Amino acid sequence: MSIRIDSHKCSGCGKCREVCPGSLLRATDSGRTDIREPKDCWGCTSCLKECSCNAITYYLGADMGGRGSLLHTRQEGNLLHWIITEPNGREKTITVDKKQANAY
Repeated sequence: MSIRIDSHKCSGCGKCREVCPGSLLRATDSGRTDIREPKDCWGCTSCLKECSCNAITYYLGADMGGRGSLLHTRQEGNLLHWIITEPNGREKTITVDKKQANAY
């Protein structure tokens, strides 16, 4: 399991670094974020949910049934959109209402 960070999209806000439970993310000299050791990523997706500029994607390997797809999120009010991009470029979106999910 691992995340990928696109340094061109990263705004350098640091929210992802604040929530990483493994302290795997660090600021680069330019103030943007990168990951120390991708192999150490736990796959908790905390950073992914905090990234508002879609700079972080999560690799969905074959062991998870993702066959190499990439996952990122987009927030829209109470809605959290989980966007899966398959290797062939096709996208699927799963939308969760965070307010409704917290009611359980």
